[in-house]
Amino acid sequence: MTETVERSNMPQIETGPLVIGGVLVGVGAMLVMAGIAVGGAHVLAATRCWVNEMETPPSEVARQKWAQAKAAAAAGSAAWQNGLSARETTS
Repeated sequence: MTETVERSNMPQIETGPLVIGGVLVGVGAMLVMAGIAVGGAHVLAATRCWVNEMETPPSEVARQKWAQAKAAAAAGSAAWQNGLSARETTS
């Protein structure tokens, strides 16, 4: 009798190294998330402290800039609708 050995075209993969690799990837991902959390908390605290030290809060600055933009747009629109020519404005 002859023995027939089945040969596969697929490589033989051991599960041990795959499991260890998966565990290391998981641990690394957890370390990355912890680093992001610590760094993000520090940046948030520093930004909050910086904003509290400002003379004018950013919301008030934004409100002032919005009012300036609206006034400029209204002035530009009025000048456009009145049809002032370049000669009339420079003389």
